[in-house]
Amino acid sequence: MRRLSPRLKRKTLLLVLLFCCGLAVAAEESRKEAWKGSADAMLYAYPEFLSLTKGSVLNPGNRFAALSNSSLTGEVRLNLRLEDPRFRLSLRPILSAPEDAARLSHPRGYLSQWQARAVLPENLALSVGREVMNWGPAQFRSPSSPFYFDNGRANPLRELSGVDAAKMVWTPDRSHALSLAYVQDSGHNALPRLMPDPWRNTWLLHGDVRGDDWTGGLVLAKPAERSLFVGTHLQQTMSDAWLLYGELASSTRPNVLLSPTNLAEPFTLRAESPRASVGLIGATVTFENGQSLSAEVLHDGHGYSKAESSAYFARAATAIPAAALALLDAPPLLNKDYLHLVWQNNLLDGDDYWRLMLSRNLADDSASLAAYFEQPLDSRLTFFLMGVVNSGGVKREFSSIIENSITLGLRLALP
Repeated sequence: MRRLSPRLKRKTLLLVLLFCCGLAVAAEESRKEAWKGSADAMLYAYPEFLSLTKGSVLNPGNRFAALSNSSLTGEVRLNLRLEDPRFRLSLRPILSAPEDAARLSHPRGYLSQWQARAVLPENLALSVGREVMNWGPAQFRSPSSPFYFDNGRANPLRELSGVDAAKMVWTPDRSHALSLAYVQDSGHNALPRLMPDPWRNTWLLHGDVRGDDWTGGLVLAKPAERSLFVGTHLQQTMSDAWLLYGELASSTRPNVLLSPTNLAEPFTLRAESPRASVGLIGATVTFENGQSLSAEVLHDGHGYSKAESSAYFARAATAIPAAALALLDAPPLLNKDYLHLVWQNNLLDGDDYWRLMLSRNLADDSASLAAYFEQPLDSRLTFFLMGVVNSGGVKREFSSIIENSITLGLRLALP
């Protein structure tokens, strides 16, 4: 494990001291207040069935991804909280026991999120823990988030895990907020691997401004060994029916796989990519029946050109090592331009919930159509179903590994 530099040690010590002072002040000002504790849980049980792409170039014979055609998962997602007016301790442990078609069980438990937070006078709050630092209105991807480009909103069943950080938040009024954070690493996702953690020792500054019908934010993130990330997000309520929004970022990316158009040249793995911009614009219209339709267009300057992505699949098809490299180090998105549509029902009309999502790669014309539905069976038990159909073929992004999938299950709320 790489040691912190003396400078980072001093900064980290300063944050810890500030937090300890905050705890002391919070404890002194609220020592006469009663502490309150709460706990709740969600229990999930769901089978998943996959149809793998036949003749996959990236996963020949399923030897790399090793995906099971069917699996059964049991999961417990807990929320534990202890608080008083000035201090809050929250924990989000996850217990999961997936079992695949070979009857192999892989039980595991991890702390998805946790936070110890102290509120001080003068609208200042200090916290340490594992926190999901995600923002912005986009649903397909979040260009303005350095840690969660894939924000998980396209999959309602997905549970994001936080980054390990110490944070200070100043809210001088209802319209402004300023956060300063030191991110130690990627938290639960910082597992042992060949590449170093891209977010180890990162400083983050995030400012938010809110108006009557608009919000905006600016994000600066500086990893210890990479260039500065600059991002911004903005949304404007035009009327009761229309919402416009956008996100923009300028950054480099870690551990990037280069795919030259000349097939005589091999893949090249670089520790840091050249700087490029990523932008998303979107609009949501809400109809009279409460249903809404969102449309987003994303341009990713880090993505491959059409010729580079063709070379990516062609090179992967030439040899097993090339296919393994192409799969394991694939970019977050393969090409540059995407369209994403979301149609969902009125969340306030009845107990059921459904949404349809279509993602299309505008360079290779592959697409992913997903549908999610949930229906309460009683006050605590809910049935849910999610299906995904990918199209385009073996040398297209969305259908390169999985043709379709279906997940159905039950969710039980406790207490």
